[in-house]
Amino acid sequence: MLFPTAEEPLLLAELKPGRPHQFDWKSSCETWSVAFSPDGSWFAWSQGHCIVKLIPWPLEEQFIPKGFEAKSRSSKNDPKGRGSPKEKTLDCGQIVWGLAFSPWPSPPSRRLWARHHPQVPDVSGLILATGLNDGQIKIWEVQTGFLLLSLSGHQDVVRDLSFTPSGSLILVSASRDKTLRIWDLNKHGKQIQVLSGHLQWVYCCSISPDCSMLCSAAGEKSVFLWSMRSYTLIRKLEGHQSSVVSCDFSPDSALLVTASYDTNVIMWDPYTGERLRSLHHTQLDPPMDDSDVHISSLRSVCFSPEGLYLATVADDRLLRIWALELKAPVAFAPMTNGLCCTFFPHGGVIATGTRDGHVQFWTAPRVLSSLKHLCRKALRSFLTTYQVLALPIPKKMKEFLTYRTF
Repeated sequence: MLFPTAEEPLLLAELKPGRPHQFDWKSSCETWSVAFSPDGSWFAWSQGHCIVKLIPWPLEEQFIPKGFEAKSRSSKNDPKGRGSPKEKTLDCGQIVWGLAFSPWPSPPSRRLWARHHPQVPDVSGLILATGLNDGQIKIWEVQTGFLLLSLSGHQDVVRDLSFTPSGSLILVSASRDKTLRIWDLNKHGKQIQVLSGHLQWVYCCSISPDCSMLCSAAGEKSVFLWSMRSYTLIRKLEGHQSSVVSCDFSPDSALLVTASYDTNVIMWDPYTGERLRSLHHTQLDPPMDDSDVHISSLRSVCFSPEGLYLATVADDRLLRIWALELKAPVAFAPMTNGLCCTFFPHGGVIATGTRDGHVQFWTAPRVLSSLKHLCRKALRSFLTTYQVLALPIPKKMKEFLTYRTF
């Protein structure tokens, strides 16, 4: 599969928070999390000072070039007939660290159940979970901006959140109290499990698209892989030399990437625990400054929706785009104080958040996946590595299907 050098990411738009005079804007203004709804119709942005902005996507047309529109902005996404979606401001009352949209839409059985149980908050529409500084998780209805639930249990900052992609409304939270917690929003936000074992703050959690695995990254050199069926630890992945701060699964669940302060992204086979490759973030010449800090320390990593590219944000003021099968970045973009990144679910755009509360939208490589990759993605969505290796097929085909051709 050929990966030509991608064009440098172009800045499409930048959003900046308003700055009321009553706030001290030198602190608590960080954008720790950005998220697109799975259907691509909403964007959420923790813009600092306890505020989350919910913005209909696409942005105003003058900011977004032709061809980058969300596919789903239509009346079909407004089942309650409330008209065109409007930007909303959610005042969470605490600094917001984590954001996660629920899958969309909820199953018809869930919507029917909600209509017959009016005393229980209706979570049948698109919802947004926010992880707060005081350990609370607040659940909001996106269409109205109403607060539906408050979940209590964590004893410290809720740093990250992840919904199961299946639509079951199981929510996983990662906290500085060194635990992960599993919540069932179908049962009024009941806490159904606490996962312990980390010795440091838990920075990140990611659920595999096939809903079988959960990855958690803490201020430790190892990464924990949990079963989403039994909520037990499957294995620890060891290979980083410093704290792991970000993780993400490929769209077919066959790969896991982890990013660390050691300036490396490691690509793993989550089924076997095998380390497939490392992507080293080398400092560009000349250096930005004379400090002794690891200026290439990583902050965030994410897969593109088709699974052929990665994006990383590091402290060296660069957004990097990596092709899956190449060892060096295929594109760079200069950005200051980056903290997080995520791809638009239909491709073509990357959103990044910064320490000063800004959000930037960049062009991302648009690629037509080869038939080979589409077949691999389809097969790996339901076959584990061990199941592939047991197939009566040639060795080279097994290597391709298990991403051993790097």
